Amino acid sequence: EVSDAPAILEVALAQPALRVVGLMAVPPLADGNSAAERTFNELRMCRDALETRFKIKLPELSMGMSGDYEIAVEEGSTMVRIGSLLFGSRG
Repeated sequence: EVSDAPAILEVALAQPALRVVGLMAVPPLADGNSAAERTFNELRMCRDALETRFKIKLPELSMGMSGDYEIAVEEGSTMVRIGSLLFGSRG
């Protein structure tokens, strides 16, 4: 849940061996592109709120895969996963 993000980030930031550089999301399979758009938009807004609240930069937004990467890029993704576009679907 996005509502858990502040507590999770707080714990992660307290770990000296971790460096948090961003957030990642995979949208639900149901609902097609509208679910992806909502998920990616919500993650970007969550990232923006966390940056303000914790006074840190989280430059990476890892969201989008072969089927929805265009939507992810429109919503601000900085990293997409497009393995099946490059290598084909898994057997």
